Amino acid sequence: MAYSTIAIEKDARGVATLWLDRAEKHNAMSAEMIRELTDAAEVLGKDEAVRVVVLAAKGKSFCAGGDLRWMQDQMAADADTRRAGARELAMMLNALNLLPKPLIARVQGNAFGGGIGMMSVADVALGVPEAKFGLTEVKLGLIPATISPYVLARMGEDRARRVFMSARLFGAEEARELNLLAKVVSLEGLDAAVEAEVAPYLLAAPQAIAQSKQLARSLGPAITPEVIDATIERLVQVWEGEESKEGIAAFFEKRKPRWAS
Repeated sequence: MAYSTIAIEKDARGVATLWLDRAEKHNAMSAEMIRELTDAAEVLGKDEAVRVVVLAAKGKSFCAGGDLRWMQDQMAADADTRRAGARELAMMLNALNLLPKPLIARVQGNAFGGGIGMMSVADVALGVPEAKFGLTEVKLGLIPATISPYVLARMGEDRARRVFMSARLFGAEEARELNLLAKVVSLEGLDAAVEAEVAPYLLAAPQAIAQSKQLARSLGPAITPEVIDATIERLVQVWEGEESKEGIAAFFEKRKPRWAS
């Protein structure tokens, strides 16, 4: 499959870099990108030559969340279409979460909304001090629904509740305290830090790594099909509400929503 929103590079050692490649849109997730990431997770998961996957991004931002056109399309759609769109996003995150290879996130810039979800499905995320983060959905009258199982699994409920429903932005050090980032390193040192995470995996047995990751996931918080379905339904319900209509309309009209003081 030829990709237009992502790119994959592989080296001779079996390290694959999965690039988010919409720099001009701050790597916001469009419907096309969601489908391409789902396909890439399947392709990389089945490729026996791939030992480790690095999730990286072109440009200044890691991932700005949902694409504006995608949000407009969701707003104009009926409930079944919204449900289908939400399911594609949920299953993309699930595919990356279950990838049978180590997944290391190279976070060179800001991440908001769905970008936090992308970080949360990585086995380890490394970020730069300048990056800003936020679960900003509630500003639009939405909720961080489909990403929630992965965010809660990464942060834990107590830490997640500090940022889950306030939409406030926070820095890299707080992201590390919240367990969203494993380490904060300079941009100049980011590639070396990623390499330090990659190197041990190249000395370990690939199937043992895959089975160990599966074991850890099975013993962690349950992210079952029922849980995923429930998050999708929550999001569809919110899309039907008046707050989402007002929040998204206010965003595109460049004004404050009625609830903002």
